[in-house]
Amino acid sequence: MPDPVFSNPHEQVVFCHDEASGLRAIIGLYSTALGPGLGGTRFHPYASEADALADVLALSQGMAYKNALAGLDLGGGKAVIIGDPRTQKTEALLRAYGRMVESLNGRYFTACDVGTFSPDMDVIARETSYVTGRTVEHGGAGDSSVLTAFGVYQGMRASAQHVWGDASLAGRTVGVSGVGKVGRHLVEHLVEEDAQVVVTDVDTEALGRLTARFPQVRVVGSTDELVREQLDVYAPCALGRALGDDVVDVLSAKVVCGGANNQLAHEGTAKLLTERGITYAPDYCVNAGGVIQVADELDPQGFSFERAQARATGIFDTTLAVLERAASEHLTTAEAADRQAEQRMREVGGLGRIHLPR
Repeated sequence: MPDPVFSNPHEQVVFCHDEASGLRAIIGLYSTALGPGLGGTRFHPYASEADALADVLALSQGMAYKNALAGLDLGGGKAVIIGDPRTQKTEALLRAYGRMVESLNGRYFTACDVGTFSPDMDVIARETSYVTGRTVEHGGAGDSSVLTAFGVYQGMRASAQHVWGDASLAGRTVGVSGVGKVGRHLVEHLVEEDAQVVVTDVDTEALGRLTARFPQVRVVGSTDELVREQLDVYAPCALGRALGDDVVDVLSAKVVCGGANNQLAHEGTAKLLTERGITYAPDYCVNAGGVIQVADELDPQGFSFERAQARATGIFDTTLAVLERAASEHLTTAEAADRQAEQRMREVGGLGRIHLPR
């Protein structure tokens, strides 16, 4: 029987604690086969340290696969800060966290995620150079949700091409659950293409801002109500585990494509979706636009939004390739995406065996 302490496939997991600032954080590095791990920092009031650990392990693995599938020379890492960002986020805490990142000496580059924003990255950068997603004023990429949403939109178009033989979403009914940073930008793309958009969010202020700008968008009271709507596409854009058995059982949509990470509630969900004739565009495949955006900051010539957007446009082709591989090899789309990512990590990551003299 394997030792549970060492059965975890992650390269490194670091528990961070600074009593003076109140910092409690965990940094997970799943793989650095392709390069240093890049992934955001999530600031969330987890119910327990065990919940935080489970989240960072799943998220860092997802980042490894996401970066590999996006064609980046970067590994997969993620961090979580345990606490309520509305009441516990301080300069001292962020700077203490920055020193923890610095202690990894470049094995991990951090960025924004749920509960953290570009100005927070500027504070963290006062203690470490291993940070991306900084404000435009500091030479950074700014809000990475812009290209995250753009990538999801490209993945959605590819899914439409695969399912209906036409990439256009005009006239399609798309349900978006969560209209925060990513969902809001996604709705903008959908409205511009004349899709019929239905949304929900627990944040009534976010809904109010959205409908003030796009009065044609229809609001429903809950995610449970949204998934029971007659939809062509369902886009989960809030937190993970959005696709449980109860959701799959009632979903009328033929395509699931959204910005949330780790959407599948369990390993069998992908098979359930396939059995119901629902095409699932794997989340880490379609939501890679954000990491493409912040990774561009690492270019020696400095950040270029146009260059990053051009690369994010490739999510259309990547998504289509994954869906076609799943069909031809009789796999779930989740399995096909995993194989494609693992193939690149194995083939390209293995180049390290070739010695280059320094």
